[in-house]
Amino acid sequence: MGAFGDPNVEQHLISDEGEFVVDEVSKHWAAVASAILEALLAIPVLLLILWLPSTAYWVPLLLALGLVVHASWRIMGARMDRFVITNMRVFRVHGILTQNIATMPLARILDISVHRPLIGRILGYGHFVFESAAQEQGLRDIRFVPRPNERGLTIQRTIQRAGLRGSSQAWRDDDRRQRESAADAAAAQQIVVAPAASAVPRQTVPLDGSHGAGAATGAPGSSGASGSSGDTAEFPSEDHNTTAEMPWWRAQ
Repeated sequence: MGAFGDPNVEQHLISDEGEFVVDEVSKHWAAVASAILEALLAIPVLLLILWLPSTAYWVPLLLALGLVVHASWRIMGARMDRFVITNMRVFRVHGILTQNIATMPLARILDISVHRPLIGRILGYGHFVFESAAQEQGLRDIRFVPRPNERGLTIQRTIQRAGLRGSSQAWRDDDRRQRESAADAAAAQQIVVAPAASAVPRQTVPLDGSHGAGAATGAPGSSGASGSSGDTAEFPSEDHNTTAEMPWWRAQ
């Protein structure tokens, strides 16, 4: 055990694997406020000697000594309680005569909740509640953490730098790639649907009443070479001499 109030957390580091301390958190002084009040209570207990007979002096002396010893034990316990953040894990060292160590890798931290009561917001402390893949005894509740918001951000940065969570740039790149893929798929669908209307061949009807390819391409039975409509064996041409149908007074 180290000196008074120093648990010597360096001895618990895995130095050969490159582990180092990112932040070492001691308890806020509010954690020992009640112990200090308990120690101060020994003063009025000692003043009882003024009203007690000489044969009973030992009673207030013993009570005052007990209050001071108990308060000192509580203060020492709070000073020996350390929460440590490293680049690999978080762990807590606490205990005076018997030292207890609770540790949890960064990869098992799922969520960190910060509870700041009204008096904690005034005095500048809060309580951590860790949600992990497997609840670790002694590491779920870390009480009386000074500057809890800054310490919470420190843990988040450490997890980020360890590569256990995606960076914001990676999230933005993935979102951009998804948008581009959706846009490419929509453009490809438009390219497939748009030519469908022009894929059907257009048919035109000649103004002279002839039908289709036979008149246009000179099919058998047409007079394609001479350019005239011509007669066919099946459909003889009409007599173009219209004078035979004229009235007799016009034909003369």
